Amino acid sequence: MEIVGIRSNRRATVRLNGKRFRFRHPAEAIEQGVVYLTEDRKELGLYLAMSIQDNCAAPTLRAYTNRLGFISDREIAAAADVARARFNIATPTVQKPVGQLSGGNQQKVLLAMWTGAQPKVLIVDEPTRGVDVGAKSEIYRLLHTLAAAGIGIIMISSELQEILGMSDRICVMRNDRFLAEYSREDASEEKLILAATGLTEGASHLSGDRL
Repeated sequence: MEIVGIRSNRRATVRLNGKRFRFRHPAEAIEQGVVYLTEDRKELGLYLAMSIQDNCAAPTLRAYTNRLGFISDREIAAAADVARARFNIATPTVQKPVGQLSGGNQQKVLLAMWTGAQPKVLIVDEPTRGVDVGAKSEIYRLLHTLAAAGIGIIMISSELQEILGMSDRICVMRNDRFLAEYSREDASEEKLILAATGLTEGASHLSGDRL
């Protein structure tokens, strides 16, 4: 993702609260409150051999470190317990390795990790891939709750029904270019398919700028 500095692209910029940013590294994006949840949670998103509490603390470890450099395990465990309840992570203990959780609960841990960084914008890439129907419903509820709390959610998804059911505004992209934009009321599965194939009708056309 060029816009959060994972891949280099001089043209990829982000406008946030009236200011324009070009992130050269993910740490710069995180500092400005823009975080990205990868679609590959097992390989790129989570530390599977580590505990739930360690994963939850990973992006914000400095918050649990004192001036002498010592980390407070007690504070990390307490924060992880709050996250477990908030995200309804099904586990008897936050000491459990993340790799032993179901796909849906792993995805909830990933959400807990990055919302702990208090983001302004949360980019979620295929947030329900590899989870069952019940977990999908919970993840949708959690995303709605985060949006209602004031966090901007950008959802990237290849599932049309998911896009139509979750989005207030839909942008169609192909080959890294924005092709069309629809409101929730105006969008339909047929229109999105037409836009993605270049046969757009009735959409608000975008500039075709690359990311």
